Amino acid sequence: MRIDLHNHTILCNHAQGSVDEYITKAIELGVDVYGFSCHSPMDFDSKYRMKSEELVTYSQMISNAQNKYQDKILILMGLEVDFICNRENLIEKRILEYPFDYLIGSVHFLDEWGFDNPEFMAEYAKRNLEECWEKYLKAIAKMAQSNLFQIVGHFDLLKIFNHSPNQKLYQNIQKTLENIRDNKMVLEINASGFHKPIKEQYPSIEILKIAKKMEIPITFGSDAHSVDQVGFGYEECLKIAKNIGYKKAVYFKKKIPHMVEI
Repeated sequence: MRIDLHNHTILCNHAQGSVDEYITKAIELGVDVYGFSCHSPMDFDSKYRMKSEELVTYSQMISNAQNKYQDKILILMGLEVDFICNRENLIEKRILEYPFDYLIGSVHFLDEWGFDNPEFMAEYAKRNLEECWEKYLKAIAKMAQSNLFQIVGHFDLLKIFNHSPNQKLYQNIQKTLENIRDNKMVLEINASGFHKPIKEQYPSIEILKIAKKMEIPITFGSDAHSVDQVGFGYEECLKIAKNIGYKKAVYFKKKIPHMVEI
């Protein structure tokens, strides 16, 4: 079964294409379970996310698609929610109470710095990268401990501009993965790194091998922001997962996990 749970809509202000176009492409590719998880409303970095009042619009868009395509593909409705250490109050309570199928927890910010945004890439020259990785991994661990999310979005995103973690950091990575496992979260294999400077999936093969030993379950996501990105890199991600030993993946419906053969 082919799963793709991380995809965006025009409501995030940095994606292109209609919901129908994304779904049509997914059906052509043989996707069985397709999830939208656009950027959650938040009173922070509003340029790159839907407005709070657009949440109903988003919900209606996905609901309409679920009805329209119910005989062809399973459409799920989720959100990608930013987790920012010590700013947990930014996560709107109604997001957590809304009847989403799943929530992807993602770390895109260290304090105010959006480290994956090319607009702020110059900030890397001012930072100690090892300290950045330590902060990033602590944020992921704290996110897992919050028990607010089902899926970890693009673990090791901080490598995006070719700043991969050094070997000294793997003890921190191990501890972070332990938090993910202990809080029963699922690790997303995200293909969007293939069209970023790092040119590889999130997380790395090395991290996925550790996750497999810990029996941390996986899922898949294109992180598509345009129709041509739907399904991008899936075959490579699937091959990597199988080579590591994964035979099953997870999707969520009403936040209940469903394990299926890949």
